[in-house]
Amino acid sequence: MSGIKVLDRAVAIMMAAASKPSTLNDLCETTGLPRATAHRLATALEAHRLVARTPEGKWTIGPAFPGNRDDLLTTAKPIMQQLMEDTGESIQLYQWTDTARTCVATAEPTQGLHNVVPVGSQLPLTSGSAARIIAAFADITVDDATFSESDVKAAKQAGYSESIEEREAGLASVSAPVTDGNGQLVAVLSISGSVDRFRPSPAEKFGDQLNQAAKKLSSGL
Repeated sequence: MSGIKVLDRAVAIMMAAASKPSTLNDLCETTGLPRATAHRLATALEAHRLVARTPEGKWTIGPAFPGNRDDLLTTAKPIMQQLMEDTGESIQLYQWTDTARTCVATAEPTQGLHNVVPVGSQLPLTSGSAARIIAAFADITVDDATFSESDVKAAKQAGYSESIEEREAGLASVSAPVTDGNGQLVAVLSISGSVDRFRPSPAEKFGDQLNQAAKKLSSGL
């Protein structure tokens, strides 16, 4: 124990959720915390994506947990490399962090002009195909978004989303969700590049390849 009560309690919640998907009663029994305290801490940890809820409403470890990210990047690397070789375009992997999406991995062609997003870059959730996927599959409302609620619903229904010159002039992209075994959004896989190379539409040009790669990455997690 660190002696910092709130920290120790939060760690206890995370460890309990990591050991098995847990109901609120399970968390209370495992940690010895009062129900209201356990719920308050679990909800706060969920906001930081350190814990998440399964479709059944149980608490489990979240996608931002450090061990989860290591597994994600290890699994994603060969899949992203193959997708880059198959398409000849730039590949990005994003994770949702509060009000932004953070690029956590890339695969870049060695020749030609391409859309380079440095690892660690934080882009707003207000525009772009990856932002639409986060809004759709993390079920959040994005204030001041350039896309509409119908765009978000379409992304959720189709399982992918495209954008054309939405975030930057001359840039097009198509994105798909990466989910864990509980169906929770873990990351967003994207292909981006010049509008001219993505005609007649990003989804029509690369959607099938992207979906196959995203599903392979999801199943690998």
